[in-house]
Amino acid sequence: MPRNVYLKMKSLDEARRIVCDRLAPLRGLSAETVPVPEAVGRVLAAPVFAALSAPSYHAAAMDGIAVKARATYGAGETRPVTLAVGREAFFVNTGNAMPAATDAVIMIENVQVKEDRSVVIEAPAFPWQHVRRIGEDIVATELLFPRHHRITPYCVGALLTGGVFAVPVLKKPRALIVPTGSELVDWRTASLADFKPGQVLETNSFVLGSLMEAGGGSGTRHDMVADDLSAIASVVTNAASGGFDLVMIIGGSSAGSEDHARAVIEQLGEVLVHGVTIMPGKPAVVGAVRGVPVFGIPGYPVSAIIVFEQLVRPLLAAWLGQPEDVRETAQVEPTRKIASKLGLEEFVRAKLGEVNGRIVATPLPRGAGSITSITEADGIIRIPADTEGLRENEPVTAELLKPLSELRRTIVIVGSHDNTLDVLADQLQASHGRISLSSSHVGSMGGLMAIQRGACHLAGSHLLDSEDGTYNISYIRKYLPGRAIKLVHLVHRENGLIVRRGNPKAIRGVEDLTRPEVTFINRQGGSGTRILLDYRLKQLGIEPAAINGYGTEEFTHMSVAVAVLSGSADAGLGIYAAAKALDLDFIPVVTEAYDLVIPAEHFATENIRNLLDVIVSAEFKRRVEALGGYGTQHTGQTVDIGAAG
Repeated sequence: MPRNVYLKMKSLDEARRIVCDRLAPLRGLSAETVPVPEAVGRVLAAPVFAALSAPSYHAAAMDGIAVKARATYGAGETRPVTLAVGREAFFVNTGNAMPAATDAVIMIENVQVKEDRSVVIEAPAFPWQHVRRIGEDIVATELLFPRHHRITPYCVGALLTGGVFAVPVLKKPRALIVPTGSELVDWRTASLADFKPGQVLETNSFVLGSLMEAGGGSGTRHDMVADDLSAIASVVTNAASGGFDLVMIIGGSSAGSEDHARAVIEQLGEVLVHGVTIMPGKPAVVGAVRGVPVFGIPGYPVSAIIVFEQLVRPLLAAWLGQPEDVRETAQVEPTRKIASKLGLEEFVRAKLGEVNGRIVATPLPRGAGSITSITEADGIIRIPADTEGLRENEPVTAELLKPLSELRRTIVIVGSHDNTLDVLADQLQASHGRISLSSSHVGSMGGLMAIQRGACHLAGSHLLDSEDGTYNISYIRKYLPGRAIKLVHLVHRENGLIVRRGNPKAIRGVEDLTRPEVTFINRQGGSGTRILLDYRLKQLGIEPAAINGYGTEEFTHMSVAVAVLSGSADAGLGIYAAAKALDLDFIPVVTEAYDLVIPAEHFATENIRNLLDVIVSAEFKRRVEALGGYGTQHTGQTVDIGAAG
């Protein structure tokens, strides 16, 4: 089958205009009446007016006596006034209807009750003192809420108080969500033990359904449809005549030969957009079939989310008469250079944290298939299509996915990866729920450079000094001269060769990496593990070029372990905990120190002090030791490295 060819791609602004100008007028949402308590989150189809005043009577606002204010004039400490109960004064409680001919309440603590049940007051009242008058809050017939107002929990109280018990609301826009692809597997019935290469768990439809609900609509998931043009066309045809307001075809929008979204829309209706100059999300398709908007949603999870947020959500907002949600923004500074492709507006997900009064941004993996780059992101940096990228520390605007206040409670750690950081982050949340740990893995040297640039609060490091066998201290003195540093020991850990279960290549040590049938997976330059490998190779007199795969790099121990598990490599240098986590074999090479490098100016802050409390806790040590391959006998010990020149 021939491959698709993109039509003339549209900019994001052009595509959004087409959605709002061409698609929004195609559908008009009808109204339905629902009980007020069930209307939260719904949008009013018509204005709502009060049927009842609130209060509906003059009501006492205090416990005391109700009086005619005029009868109290002249009262004072030297000229108290006596009032007859039942004729001139009436006992009332808060909320009671005011007795006829009364217009004020005197608080009970300002009243003296005599034995004959008369009352004495020493200060005059004024008209409507401590009285809630009829209609003080709501007047019958007044407008409570205009059309297109979104009902909140607070609105429920106002509506019910105003005598409105049911309201007309716009029906929720209904979307049919159609996952396509012969490779898809239903996670609800899948057997992970029988999961085969090439199979993909279908999750996008559930994400898009949730996004529809969050946007004020509802999503109906269709059963998965194989890569068959006629089958997909049949589903879309039925949806267009079946009461749905829009259709989303997932996974059929790119230029691949089995991507049918464009062809289906073209066959049944009109294609308005085929390709948008954004990344991720470029393959998006927008069109209409029989007056029903149809979207071709890319199959990669991040692409699917961005296309929904940028193109589908504005359509829902237009139908519901709502302004688009606008995220809070802030100026941030990237911790490293971010390259970008000219001609495409790029949405870069980033971890954010406040360091020394600046919000620093560490880019996350940019692959459209990396769903964790969304779940872990604190913000999104949009790089314009006419820009080749951003420079390190160049101020740029980011859309915030978390409140600014939350970012100020984030500890930013950059440097070497270790599995204990995940435990530390979780334990920190359990012990100090206000504080979170944001870690980025750029290698031990990258961590020291981040401290040098003021881009983090601390760094994870395990840099071996080949001269004396110590860890980290000489590197700190060399690369952070003049800085007062606290070196906090986190763990001792076993580092060695990770190999497949059963060690089919019979690898026994680093020297076996030179065998031609062995494929190695390396860590990135500047990482402590890479420095350790190079040190061992030098000891053994082995040239790096003799190792098949020396130039192939990963950024974390778990990524190395995954490469071995998948069969793309026979061995990689990493920690025992990573091997154990994936049930791989492990050949010890060295026991090393993994430390936290903390500038003195951050050490005394509340966030770091709480972090240190967690590090020395018995629960943290217990959880770390359970991972395997770790020693905690020196965990929490601190070394002062002065401002050496």
